[in-house]
Amino acid sequence: MSGLGVGGSSWRCGAVGSLAAALLASGCGFHLEGHTPLPKPLKVAYVDAKNQQSDFVQGLRKALLIAGARVTDDETQATAVVHVLEDAVTPRVLAVSPTDLPREYEITYTVRISVTAGEKDLLTPQELSRVRDYAFDEYVLLAKDNEEDILRQALAQDLVDVVMRRLSSL
Repeated sequence: MSGLGVGGSSWRCGAVGSLAAALLASGCGFHLEGHTPLPKPLKVAYVDAKNQQSDFVQGLRKALLIAGARVTDDETQATAVVHVLEDAVTPRVLAVSPTDLPREYEITYTVRISVTAGEKDLLTPQELSRVRDYAFDEYVLLAKDNEEDILRQALAQDLVDVVMRRLSSL
């Protein structure tokens, strides 16, 4: 019976220690990745973009929801509007083979955003971009097309993360 008491006591000490660590972490401003607190004007957000289906816009809408914002489809209900002024993916050939076939590509994902709340500019237009390159082999064309899609999505997510950090600091 005494063996159970000792095990239960050490379990309680561990639980109390974990609770204390969690309280200290939350008190210092620590937040789990992906849970960026947003300022009050962004609690009801509208994302104004030409292409609502781009990787960046879809990722931004999801990140806003995760951060606690309500994303509305009606601009008149929004307390803030995130304007996606540019959302472009640009591939470029970096290297070619002796037979003039592309061997390496570079993908640049560029976005330009601004944020307004009513007539007030919360964030003036800012351009952000991320670049990655990848090797190309015409013998595995399907795999390379898939690799390009994955890289484009990763670049879009990197840009969403940067934008969310900027939005949280407004």
